[in-house]
Amino acid sequence: MKLLLVEDNVELTTWVANLLRAQNFVVDCVADGEGADTVLTTQHYDVVLLDMRLPRMSGKDVLSRLRRRGGNVPVLMLTAHGSIEDKVDCFSAGADDYVVKPFDARELVARIKALIRRQVGEKSTQLTCGDLQYLTDTREFRHQDAPLALRRREHMILEMLILHQGKTVSKNSLMASMFSLDEEPSADAIDIYIHRLRKHLANSSARIMTLRGLGYILRSNTQ
Repeated sequence: MKLLLVEDNVELTTWVANLLRAQNFVVDCVADGEGADTVLTTQHYDVVLLDMRLPRMSGKDVLSRLRRRGGNVPVLMLTAHGSIEDKVDCFSAGADDYVVKPFDARELVARIKALIRRQVGEKSTQLTCGDLQYLTDTREFRHQDAPLALRRREHMILEMLILHQGKTVSKNSLMASMFSLDEEPSADAIDIYIHRLRKHLANSSARIMTLRGLGYILRSNTQ
């Protein structure tokens, strides 16, 4: 899953970005409001972390412009004050949630995961494809009650496929979700990760099917 972090404090940006990357998120970082506004017109994100007070354009204005364009990505506001006024400003601009600085790492990750679950629309804490299980609370894959050991990129691809289970996911969509703005997307890399995932799922009833010219789809071979 891919997140956008909009924060002008370099130390905080580094800490949050490293924290989220350790949680298997792809993270793009932008340091000002105008830059964030531009990126949000061209890139897709699963969650946006947006500071209220930014140079060149406030976080509230960035969010207002995003919502006016019809963007419905979940937005978690970062605010230095827990005042009623700040809370009202966050929600009136279209925020889905907020955290007050300084915040605890566990709280931030928990709130992000809650926004993702809400976006997916799953009341269940578990998704299944055949005997493959995906726990939405921990973002962990399990097969036959044992954790499925995946590398970071493999996890990202399988996560996107199971969240869109039964639907075709294009190679371009996979590349957009896997690579940050400062990385070079690679279609060949997708082929390599899909090959590795099929090996991981060799003893599972879940299968990654290739639809030539269209993309990939995750299905159970019992269907």
